[in-house]
Amino acid sequence: MTLKLKVPSLNSPEAAQDLKETILTSEPTALVEVDAEAKTVTVESKASEETFKQLITAAGHTIDAIDAA
Repeated sequence: MTLKLKVPSLNSPEAAQDLKETILTSEPTALVEVDAEAKTVTVESKASEETFKQLITAAGHTIDAIDAA
């Protein structure tokens, strides 16, 4: 499953890198791309959408929209 999340609280490349590392700590097999400029997180994984939503919010970020493909 590929999941694209709009994360408006991504405000710097450092925040993007920290979030990517947080996700990969819990889901090391996931393919994760975090774009601070576009404020998006794209994840390809077998883990559930809820897993990634929880990881992102636990890292202190907010989620606006979800596009699951």
